[in-house]
Amino acid sequence: MDSFRYQALDAQGKTQKGVLEAETERHARQLLRDQGLFPRKVERGAVSKAQGKARIKPRAGHLAHDQKTLFTRQLATLVAAGLPLENALETLGKQAENDKQRSLLLGLRTRVREGHSLADSLKNWPNTFEELYVALVAAGEKAGRLDQVLMRLADYLETSQKQRQKATMALVYPVLLTLVSLAIVIALMSFVVPRIVSQFDHAGQTLPAITRGLIWLSDAIRDWGLVAGMLLALALLLARFLLKKPAIKLAWHQRLLKLPVLGKLSRALNTARLSRTVAILTGSGIPLLEGLKVARETLGNIYLQQKVETVVDQVREGVSLHRALEASGEFPPMMVYMVASGEASGELDQMLTRVADLQDGEFQQKVDVSLSLFEPLMILFMGGVVLTIVLAILLPIMQLNDVLNF
Repeated sequence: MDSFRYQALDAQGKTQKGVLEAETERHARQLLRDQGLFPRKVERGAVSKAQGKARIKPRAGHLAHDQKTLFTRQLATLVAAGLPLENALETLGKQAENDKQRSLLLGLRTRVREGHSLADSLKNWPNTFEELYVALVAAGEKAGRLDQVLMRLADYLETSQKQRQKATMALVYPVLLTLVSLAIVIALMSFVVPRIVSQFDHAGQTLPAITRGLIWLSDAIRDWGLVAGMLLALALLLARFLLKKPAIKLAWHQRLLKLPVLGKLSRALNTARLSRTVAILTGSGIPLLEGLKVARETLGNIYLQQKVETVVDQVREGVSLHRALEASGEFPPMMVYMVASGEASGELDQMLTRVADLQDGEFQQKVDVSLSLFEPLMILFMGGVVLTIVLAILLPIMQLNDVLNF
């Protein structure tokens, strides 16, 4: 049976949309009529015919990251309970929250019913199930431990989501706070300060240097602020365009690792991601070389990806993993030491998991410290700006009072 997307009218003339399973398009229309619906449009939602063979459309259905995590954990639970894979997918399909999710799950069920493995079926949705996901599922099916692998995969997805949220918080919060602070300063300099200092024009006195500087800055913001904003926007667009070029992107990622704060955060995050991915892959029975190749694609830094590729080449030639990592010069000594210990004891996946946990902790610690330092520094900055504006306004008033009293 195939899955079909449909649009139909009910007895009240309202449009109904959804996904259902049927043998053919004609069968799907008949099922809709049996439900009291008048079909207007029926099309295959998950399967299409191409060159005489059934082929899944790559974009037929989609799962968001949190939906994929929930699906993985629920599927692991159902499989561990002894439910056949086909029935488990059917059960999850009935619980789908929207048509995209339902279409994907029904498409998976259809492929499994046709005799395909779950891993092969997942390859038809590359935008949802990445190479790591497919490789782990294939290893679980081959070893007969699909439920265990799916549970570990669900844990990995949750951990990666938390890492992504932490990284986003580390970048978004300071940027947002900085933009709000700059907007307040620009508003003060553009609208408040000019109205106040204009009162000193008729006093006929020489204004203090701080007041003259504030007036000059206020005039510059009003006269050139829009132009400066447009130039800044163009510069950002140009930078985004240039970063699409591989050579420039590689140079930027290499430079990023050397920055004082962002470099340490990026290195810790990518090291944790590499370690945890390789640990899960090798612990699931996937060879180390293949695990390194898959884990390489999970890194967000192109320069580190190239370093891992070099590590893969050296390991293929017979060099131990810890020697290859040490020779790259881009991974923490602690990671090299623990990998060496894991290789010697035969517990590499466990040691890599510990490395990932330590790097996650270090990343979180650095984020917390950076944010805790950024907040008081921003408060001091805003306090200094307000103090400068107040002094620039009060000093001429005090001078004028001295003149009048004299």
